[in-house]
Amino acid sequence: MVRRDPRSHSSDGRSRRASSRRKPGNAIDLLGDDHRRVEELFARFERAGRRAFVSKRSLVDAMINELSVHAAIEQSVLYPAARAAVPDSEADVLEALEEHHVVAWQLQELDGLDPEHERFDARVAVMIENVRQHQREEEELLFPELRTHLDGNRLVELGQELRDLRSSVPARPPTRGVRQPADYRLTDALVFALDMAKRLTRPGHG
Repeated sequence: MVRRDPRSHSSDGRSRRASSRRKPGNAIDLLGDDHRRVEELFARFERAGRRAFVSKRSLVDAMINELSVHAAIEQSVLYPAARAAVPDSEADVLEALEEHHVVAWQLQELDGLDPEHERFDARVAVMIENVRQHQREEEELLFPELRTHLDGNRLVELGQELRDLRSSVPARPPTRGVRQPADYRLTDALVFALDMAKRLTRPGHG
């Protein structure tokens, strides 16, 4: 959702805000807004100075919150709807779930990590790269498929389901002992291997 200056007193601005409140948002718009909020946090982290430890810790805490909630509502609402509505989507949805698991593990590692730790910035950078790739795939592949196979009313219904669920899901990554559909014990070497495999299979590599 685009934030507007609350100090604006123009009647036209008030009319646009009232219209925006009346118009229900659909699932794709809602999740796209999530992507933009997260990207803003990523950009602020990347602009922060090397020794801006307090600021970077706060930004990472906000990332953990946003990404944990976003993943939980997608997994509960959007992905089941995609599997049901989009032909031959099961493999893509399962891959997206696996990408969520990798990011959840990375968020667990960052949760509470001292921002002065020598690997803090590097771990955040790898997490950011994984999330950006995942979000690009959703916006370029999954979201257009949903627009093709679901009508506007159904997308609005899914948007409401996502909003309703948002307030009740944890704003932290799942603990290591929790099985969602799978339980991961990833090592740094395996994360590196997964990332390299993805790079090697991207179009145009080599």
